[in-house]
Amino acid sequence: MTTTPTSSGTSRRGRPGYDREALLTVCVEAFNRHGYEATSMGALSRELGISKSAIYHHVSSKEEILDIALNRSLAELERVVSEAEALGAPAVDELETIIRESVKVLTASLPYVTLLLRLRGNSEMEVKALQRRREITLRIAELIRQAQADGDLREDVDARTASRLAMGMVNSLVDWYRPQDGQPDDALAATVTHLLLDGLRSPRS
Repeated sequence: MTTTPTSSGTSRRGRPGYDREALLTVCVEAFNRHGYEATSMGALSRELGISKSAIYHHVSSKEEILDIALNRSLAELERVVSEAEALGAPAVDELETIIRESVKVLTASLPYVTLLLRLRGNSEMEVKALQRRREITLRIAELIRQAQADGDLREDVDARTASRLAMGMVNSLVDWYRPQDGQPDDALAATVTHLLLDGLRSPRS
């Protein structure tokens, strides 16, 4: 019988047919299909084909499932921003890295990022997650402003508007992209990055 870690670093004993990771995957996909608010533990029980008590061997509540899922996608996106910043590269290069790697995170973890993008702020947990997501967009706006000041991006575009449009394009992938093997899609990441930055680059750069 398998044991898998919980979000707190402890472990729970697994149940036949599902380890904790597989259970989370099914639950997140159910949230995306039916909506988090509309999906009860009873509905998850039917989806999984196990009793509610069996689910509680892996997680303590539906809220814990959401917390794990949101933290997973946000931590990956925040890692992208932190690693790009650590490179110490010009703002335009840091921006390019963030966009490219964000697409890779999305394509590799599509169900989890999809759940994040569909939040409505109906709970304190969701509000905090939305704020963390907003911080990423604000960082992109800062990088666009700096790249404009450096002469690498055109100055006739509002930085905040450009950042929202950029993330809007990246986030729209959840509506149509279908991953083949759960791996990052490097070609798609390159395409999105080129389309976004080619429209923003200064003629002088």
